[in-house]
Amino acid sequence: MRRLSKTLRTAVLASTLGAACISSHGEAQTLPPLQTVSVYGQQIRFLEAGTGGPDLVLLHGLGSSATMDWGKVIPELSRHYHVIAMDQLGFGASEKPLIAYGIQTWVDMLDGFLKARHITHFMLAGESLGGWIAGLYTIEAAQNSSMAMPLRLVLSDAAGHKSLVEHGLPLFGPVSFSGIRTGLRWLFYNKALITDELVQATFRTRLAEGAQYTQESFARNANAPDTFLDDSMKAIHVPTLVIWGQNDQVIPLADGHDFAAKIPGAHLTVIPQSGHAPSIERPEAFLKAVEPFLAAK
Repeated sequence: MRRLSKTLRTAVLASTLGAACISSHGEAQTLPPLQTVSVYGQQIRFLEAGTGGPDLVLLHGLGSSATMDWGKVIPELSRHYHVIAMDQLGFGASEKPLIAYGIQTWVDMLDGFLKARHITHFMLAGESLGGWIAGLYTIEAAQNSSMAMPLRLVLSDAAGHKSLVEHGLPLFGPVSFSGIRTGLRWLFYNKALITDELVQATFRTRLAEGAQYTQESFARNANAPDTFLDDSMKAIHVPTLVIWGQNDQVIPLADGHDFAAKIPGAHLTVIPQSGHAPSIERPEAFLKAVEPFLAAK
């Protein structure tokens, strides 16, 4: 599979990943209202669903939100788990301070969020950028007893390889209908999902959310060598499931194979006929892979 050009890959991640999840078919998702918790003085918004079962923490990708990345799978997951999905600092409805954003920023905020919510025994899943954050958090938790260690880890089309950003991510271009439509074509395998309604909904979300600064700041700070996962994956010793869209044109399937090969005992599940975000494009197949893994003893 050919790798996206540096500019186009970043445009896809920043301009379409989030708003595409409003719904690839345009229908509204039935989800609980967002709640708020203060983490290091910043107001972090999060979804909480389900009362029984273990805690399951979900991390969204770049330019996205809890509702956008996970809205299609939260209702089913909440039947068996206590699901907590946060809008990460700088994204969604959470506060967006004008700081230098980097992976370590979000790892530290995740640790603070877990402490603020008194979450100590949990499973952790991350999509794209969220997978990078989840992986680095798990590695650091193995070295820091004050950080709660996830019981299980799910990495879905995760970023984190140096090759993805080794030449530096470019700054993000203007939001436009044409740019969004192009990005969606790279995001989805099933091009029939790309309707005028979805493009317009994505455009409205991009105008309203105010996350452009976050994304541009991250582009300037993404190349911190101590945050890449390439040589650190062997430090992950919790049961790990790697999920990848077979037709991912944003982060190549080869990266998924590398995660599965380097994380001890990890298993790779490839979702056919899916692009970069199986939880959006093929939620039933995503759940079929994730639920047995989470339920395993």
